[in-house]
Amino acid sequence: MKHEQEEHVNLHPKQQDVKILNLNHFQLLLLFWRIDHQIKEAHKRKRIMKERFKQEENIASAMVIWINEILPNWEGMRTTRRVRELWWQGLPPSVRGKVWSLAIGNELNITHELYEIFLSRAKERWKSFSETNSENDVEDAGVSVADREASLELIKLDISRTFPSFYIFQKGGPYHDLLHSVLGAYTCYRPDVGYVQGMSFIAAVLILNLEEADAFIAFANLLNKPCQLAFFRVDHSMMLKYFAAFEVFFEENLPKLFLHFKSYSLTPDIYLIDWIFTLYSKSLPLDLACRVWDVFCRDGEEFLFRTGLGILRLYEDILLQMDFIHIAQFLTKLPEDITSEKLFSCIAAIQMQNSNKKWAQVFASLMKDNKEGDKNHSPALKS
Repeated sequence: MKHEQEEHVNLHPKQQDVKILNLNHFQLLLLFWRIDHQIKEAHKRKRIMKERFKQEENIASAMVIWINEILPNWEGMRTTRRVRELWWQGLPPSVRGKVWSLAIGNELNITHELYEIFLSRAKERWKSFSETNSENDVEDAGVSVADREASLELIKLDISRTFPSFYIFQKGGPYHDLLHSVLGAYTCYRPDVGYVQGMSFIAAVLILNLEEADAFIAFANLLNKPCQLAFFRVDHSMMLKYFAAFEVFFEENLPKLFLHFKSYSLTPDIYLIDWIFTLYSKSLPLDLACRVWDVFCRDGEEFLFRTGLGILRLYEDILLQMDFIHIAQFLTKLPEDITSEKLFSCIAAIQMQNSNKKWAQVFASLMKDNKEGDKNHSPALKS
C-alpha cells in the first residue's frame, strides 16, 4: 500500500518540475514588471517635479522683470517684442491683475468713489425690492426675459451658478458678497445693458485677481469694448459680423473641419456664444482661462476668436468623426484634461491672416459690405 502511494506521488516528476519552473518564471516576470513600472513612475514623478520647479523658477524670474522693468515703464515697453513674448508665456499671478487693469484701460474714467455711489444705489434697490416683491414675483410669467435679466434679483440666482465647484462664490463663501456688489453696481451704472447671464463669470475672474473697486472698473471697461457690448446687448447684426469674420479664418486654417461643419449646417453661434459671453472662463479650467485672458488683454478681441480656432484645431481629428449633435455636445462641454501647453501650441499654429488681410481688416470689410448693402436695398427687402 505504501509502495503504491509513493509511486502515485512520484508518478510524473518531470511534469511537476516544469510546472514549478513555469510558476517561478511567471513570478519573476511579474516582479520585473512591477520593478520596471515603479522605476517608470519614479522617473515620471521626477520629471513632473522638475518641470514644476522650472515653471516656478520661470514665474519667479518673470515676476521680477514685470515688477522692476515693465510695469514702471508700461507705456514705453508694453508693445516691445520682448514684453509681448513674455506676455504670451502667461502672466505671473502676482502681477496679473495689475497688467489686466493697465491693458484694459479706463476709458470710462470710473473712480473708486463712483463705484461706491452705484453700489449704494444697488443696495437701495435690493432693499426696496425685498420689501415690495417676493421671489414668486420675479418668476411671474408676465415678466419678460429682458426685465428679469435686468433685475438685481437675477444676480442672486446666477451667482450660485458661478464656478459652482468653488465654495468661495457660494452663499456664505468669502467672495459671494463681493461678486454680488460688483454685478449689482454695474446694473445701476449701465441700465441700458443690465445684467445678462455670463457676466458673473467675468466679474468672478476679475475679483480673484483685483481689489473690489478695481475689479468693477476693469469689468465696466471690458464690457464696453465693441465685441463684448455687441454680445451682451444681443446686437444680432454685429454678432453676425463677428461670426462671419470667424468663419473666414476657420476656412483658411481648418478647411476640412470647416467643410465638415458646413455639411451639417453647424454654425459658429452654437458654440461661440458661450465661449465669448464668459471669455472662456466657464468652458476652460480656470488657470487655463486666465492664460487666455492674459493674451486677450494683449491682443484684444481677435484673440478670443483665435482661441476658438485653437480649440477646434486641438480636437479636429475627434470632431471630424462626429455628427451635428455630438459636435454640439462636445464643444458645449470641453474635456477637463485640456492643458495649456497643447492648447497654446494649437493657438500659435492658427494664422490670423486671409489674403494678406488681418482680423481687423476682414472685420472692417464685412462692416463696409453691410453698409453698402443697406444703401442698395430698400427696407422692405431686408429680413
